[in-house]
Amino acid sequence: MPSPTIVVQQHPYSLSGRLSGPNHERSLDMKKKLFIGMLAVVFITILSLPAVAKKDRPVGFGFLYYDGEVVRTVVPPAAMPFMGRDNLYAFPNGEQMAITAVAPGDSEYHGGQWALHLVTWGTDPYPLTSEDEVLTAADAGDITIERVPENDFKCPIQP
Repeated sequence: MPSPTIVVQQHPYSLSGRLSGPNHERSLDMKKKLFIGMLAVVFITILSLPAVAKKDRPVGFGFLYYDGEVVRTVVPPAAMPFMGRDNLYAFPNGEQMAITAVAPGDSEYHGGQWALHLVTWGTDPYPLTSEDEVLTAADAGDITIERVPENDFKCPIQP
């Protein structure tokens, strides 16, 4: 008598193949869609510079603020859910470019392992160009900051 064949299906987002079922798959699909949507928001924000700057920008690079200066970043990112170490403040409604708390040369820079924070305005938007300005605006009640660890990603800054 032949021995039975056991087939283990691995979910495309599960490393072990142990988690399965319709609820788990729906949850993963929703998380994937949310992650893709958030990445799109971050990179729309990162890539939003005046038209003059865009025409001179090399393909594959984006921009964001660091301590009042514009720095460039390598696009595309790599997903790192729940592993971000460097604060990145993104504006999901596209009011301005994203803001990083650290950059190469800072002792706290971890190669662009971004801990994603979404910034939402409670007042008319005004320019913010550093983490200090973001935190001051939050203290004043002008913005709210939401940490979104499931959307953390890696995307290095170029000096």
